[in-house]
Parts: sequence; structure tokens; C-alpha cells
Amino acid sequence: MIHSYRAAAPLLALGLAFTFSTAFAAEAPSAIASRVLASPAFKAASQHIDKEFDRYVAEGIKLTEIPAPPFKEAVRAKAYEQMLKDAGLTDVQTDAEGNTFGIRKGTHPDGKYVVVAAHLDTVFPEGTDVKVKRDGNKLNAPGISDDTFSLAALLSFVRAMDAAKIKTRDDIIFMGDVGEEGPGDLRGMRYLFTKSPIKDKIKSFISVEGGAIGAVDNGGVGSRRYRVTFNAPGGHSYGAFGLVNPMYALGQAAAVFSHTEVPETPKTTFGIGVIGGGTSVNSIPTSVWMEIDMRSESPEELNKVEAKMFKIMNDAGDGENKARSIKEGKVTVDIKKIGDRPAGNTAEKSEIVQTATAAMAAGGYKVHYSFGSTDSNLPMSLGIPAITIGKNGPNQNGRAHALDEWIDVTKGPMLKAMTSCLSVILAITGME
Repeated sequence: MIHSYRAAAPLLALGLAFTFSTAFAAEAPSAIASRVLASPAFKAASQHIDKEFDRYVAEGIKLTEIPAPPFKEAVRAKAYEQMLKDAGLTDVQTDAEGNTFGIRKGTHPDGKYVVVAAHLDTVFPEGTDVKVKRDGNKLNAPGISDDTFSLAALLSFVRAMDAAKIKTRDDIIFMGDVGEEGPGDLRGMRYLFTKSPIKDKIKSFISVEGGAIGAVDNGGVGSRRYRVTFNAPGGHSYGAFGLVNPMYALGQAAAVFSHTEVPETPKTTFGIGVIGGGTSVNSIPTSVWMEIDMRSESPEELNKVEAKMFKIMNDAGDGENKARSIKEGKVTVDIKKIGDRPAGNTAEKSEIVQTATAAMAAGGYKVHYSFGSTDSNLPMSLGIPAITIGKNGPNQNGRAHALDEWIDVTKGPMLKAMTSCLSVILAITGME
């Protein structure tokens, strides 16, 4: 997960001043507080999370120490499948893409599901040391916050709901999904929403991520990723001097691309993250390449920066062919897409966003809306109501995607945040 926050837009009047159209089923914070937070059942569920907090931490550590690099989440998925069964869900299974999930039945199912998901994969390659190191309440390990402890939180929520005998209107699918990070390119969500047997039976989607409670990601940052390869005949650096050199074309393209103008609003970005190729220091390369990432909150602006990139890369190849000899052959440019995350948006006035807002506000949190690059991008792009929320307290996690990623499991603020996260889920799924 990578967030690209809007300027924080704290919601005014977090108490009774919320007024929603009767077209929405969302409730004001006072109603959420009285119906959900103040209910005996919710209090019992909160007490159960409190009672089993050490188990939550232990399960988070256990899952963190099972490697789940991109495309190799199967071992963690198998362990999580058993944990979902042990938590009491029904119809627990792993689908064809590797997503692992189970169902908690509602009392008035309409044939559709609310999916609550956390992702199984991490950004870290195979062989990364994922042993958890503990310093008091601070736990360090790659992937521990993004998003492994969210998997453990979902287990805590299910057990707490059962212990408190909580009933919901909707059937809920609790899921550990694959392919959220980097090269995974949302493959778990693509399968779920476009190919799976339940693809047309999902009414709304909640992604639980490693950030702090209080942010509602209702916008999905679109991204496109390309590997651009410059090919040429190559040759000896001395004997074939004067022939076209694909490295010069790459360097020219990178330099020009770095000066591309993009708008601040809607936020649009680009970057060259990896380069490679060549044979030896005394050879004209036959092939060199770079990988490019472009992002925007706006599909239109993303298309614009993508078009600029294509032109710059091809112009660089043409420029090198004009600058040096092509007697052995020309520089050719191969532009291959390696990632495509759709942009999307769930309207601020939508039922799911306003319900989440109300629940968090009732729990005492200052709410703001934001854009992110998460599993929610896919359903948002299809027009399915979707949000991403956190389950940590303020300043309880950091260094995401770094080897020293950390989460602070100090019980007080984390328990408060987790129960608020649960209240969002219960409010959206119609706690009875």
C-alpha cells in the first residue's frame, strides 16, 4: 500500500451537525454511538478484543514470520486459511488466484456480500529476513504493518463478533488477498471482481490497511508501469566506436522525461525506479532498459503523462539513430506495460463513506478523506462502493516498505483504534 493523501480535510462538526440526505442509509455520529458503540453487544465485543489482545499480537507475529513475497503467498495463505477456519467462519476456501476467505452469515442476506479484506503479500523479495525483533511494545519486521497485522485484526474481529453474539444484516466475507503490492498489480482483486464465481455478488468492499484510523481512502490513485528497452547491434567500445549506443538513448530519454510537467492538482507523479543492461565496461550495449512508474488521481492526467512518456522514449531512439552510425543496425525501442492500477473514486456523499465517517467520528477520531493505491482501486474503478481504512492508533506504525518497518502494539491506543475499525465494519454491514 502507498498512500497519496489529499490535503487533510477535517470534517466540520463531528457531532450532531452531520446532515445526510434521506437517500442514504448512513447515520449521524450520535445514532452510530447509540446503536453500535453504546450497545451491550459491541461493548462485549470490545471486551473480547481486549481480553485476547495478546493472542492478536501473537498471531500477527506468526503471520509476519511466514514469508509472502510477490507471487509466492501460498504458504502464508495456507496458514491463514486454517486460522479463518479456527475463527469460526464457514465455507472457508482459497480461490484460483490464491485469495483465502470465509463467510460470516447475515440475518437478511440479499444474495450479495460485503467483503472485508487485508492483503497477504508484502513488497519484499524471497530470502528477506522476516524475523520479528521486539523492543518493548515496538515490533520491527518487513511487512509487519503493511499489511500483516491487519490479517490478525480480522481474526480478532470475527472471534469478538461471535463471542458477543453480534448479528449483521449482510453476509460478510473476511479475506486475505494476494497481489496487492508492486508487481502483483492487484491480481487478487482483478480475479475476485472480474473472474471469480462471486464477481457479481459483491455489494461493497472494505480494505483494512496498516495505517491509522481516521483516514477514509475513498479515492484510488491510478498507476501505470512500463519497462522501456533500447536495443542496438552493440560492439567493441573501441573497435566499433561511432555506432549507435542504446545507453545514450536511454540517458537522453531519462533526462528529458525528468523535466516533464505534471499538475499538482490533481496530484500526478512519475519516476524511474530501476535501470539495467549492458555487457561489459568495454562494450557498446546490445540492450539496456529502465522501469517507469506514473501515477495520478485523475485518469485523464494519467493518460497525458503516459502519452508524453511514449513520445519521449521514441524520440530518444530516433535521436540516437540520427546522431551516430546505423550501418550495423538501428536503435529500436520496446515499451512494455508491466503494471496498470485503475484510478477510481467512491463519492464522499455515498452511503459507505458517510457511514464510515460517522462511526469514526463517534469513536472520537478526526476524520479526513484521502487518495491511496490499495486493493480498493479495483472495485472503485468498476463503480462498486469501496473504501480503505486503517486499524492502528496515531503514530503506531511507520517505515512501510522498508526493512525496519515497525508497529507499536501499546495496548491502549491500539485497542481503541481496532474497536473503532470494527464499528465501521458493523455499521456498514448493518449490525442488529
